[in-house]
Amino acid sequence: MRWAWLLMLLIMPLFSQAAIEANQFDDPVKEARYKKLVAELRCLVCQNQNLADSNAELAQDMRRKTYEMVQSGASSDDVVQYMVKRYGDFVLYRPPFRFGTLILWLGPFVILAGGVVMLLLFIRRRGKQTDNKISDNDLQRARALLGEEDTNS
Repeated sequence: MRWAWLLMLLIMPLFSQAAIEANQFDDPVKEARYKKLVAELRCLVCQNQNLADSNAELAQDMRRKTYEMVQSGASSDDVVQYMVKRYGDFVLYRPPFRFGTLILWLGPFVILAGGVVMLLLFIRRRGKQTDNKISDNDLQRARALLGEEDTNS
């Protein structure tokens, strides 16, 4: 059994697909713009990684398209507009504030406010609860079970 685990551990790295992209730029300004863009655009598959950090196939395609657009002379705004047009506002880490992205911007605050309201209602209801009064009959029966004498009689 140990040999099987050892063999599996030795073979596993062969199946991983770590691709190294080597893009050649003719201008250091274009290279800097490319690096900035792939750091600012979100991978739609990984959702919490930027294009530079993701190894997903979609991220590789998006990096390739970004590289082609930067090499052809497109501005950073052109690249971002193309990506937003194709993939939606979710591709941006900081989507613009408009009606379509309202839930992205205000959603956390709405959830927080709802939680505070629920907490206040819970505290308020708990304060209004009345204590259950024990009847004299139940009190006498408890005293009898405990072996105490009835002090009220």
